[in-house]
Amino acid sequence: MEKVLVTGGAGYVGSVLVPMLLEKGYDVTVFDSLMYGGDGILPLFHNDSFHFIKGDVRDGNALKKAISDADSIVHLAAIVGYPACKKDPVLAKQINEDSSKFIADNVSPEQLVVFTSTGSNYGAVTDEVCTEETPLSPLTVYGETKTNAERHFLANKSCNVVIYRYATAFGVSPRMRLDLLINDFVYQMVKNNYLLIYEKEFKRTFIHVRDIARSVIFALENRGKMARQVYNVGDNGMNYSKEDIALILKKYKDYYLHFADSGKDEDQRNYEVSYKKINSLGFRTVIDIHKGIKELIRAMEVIQVPRVYSNV
Repeated sequence: MEKVLVTGGAGYVGSVLVPMLLEKGYDVTVFDSLMYGGDGILPLFHNDSFHFIKGDVRDGNALKKAISDADSIVHLAAIVGYPACKKDPVLAKQINEDSSKFIADNVSPEQLVVFTSTGSNYGAVTDEVCTEETPLSPLTVYGETKTNAERHFLANKSCNVVIYRYATAFGVSPRMRLDLLINDFVYQMVKNNYLLIYEKEFKRTFIHVRDIARSVIFALENRGKMARQVYNVGDNGMNYSKEDIALILKKYKDYYLHFADSGKDEDQRNYEVSYKKINSLGFRTVIDIHKGIKELIRAMEVIQVPRVYSNV
């Protein structure tokens, strides 16, 4: 039974991925500091093939021991997104970049590493569709740390790594995130009946969290032809502007939508991406924008964000 170590396995992607790995017959160890809690993995402890290590990827000794027991490592642990990295750039560098370098320097050539990077590394690219060869020009601490992490993995010629640059994630997860663009738009629509959008023309490609998890398993199953390569992961049919997403939401609920003429979205990503490289190997996403949005609308019935300092 193949042993897979998943760093950050209690997070948004990990709490979707780990049950899928267990269903596939892998022996899975989650290494996580539980920065955002562990509710997402609680249902897994009944499974004898599931193991948990409460650990911080900044703790080299603990991480090295966990790595040594694994056949493959899925490195999800990260401070994710523009706001979180801006809030604490030192922590972002330590977790996103330094831990990646540590893993690259401490794995054996026989071990596979799947590193989850981001399309944010491309920055704002106009009049061009980004391929894996497009020069990286990150605009944020998040993009900078992920770009540097990629370089650390590729610099170690003996590191058997698959690097995935993901489209913008969305969808329901046991460790839910409402800071993601589509998730946030749906939340604002359902809970507040109102949505204010800056720079409505900005484009991104989106990928459902379950398709992210599927792509990781695809790498584990196809390591022989994927190692030491970078892949954009998403679908060309899932490229939408902010305005496109807002108008799609209108199909499911009538709400007040305002496009601001002034103001600026601090996250300036604006790009289109080609996914031909990973598509040529046989990987395709299966959850489209409408299915994902309908799922989110249903899920909002059980999502509550309490305001503890308000009486209303």
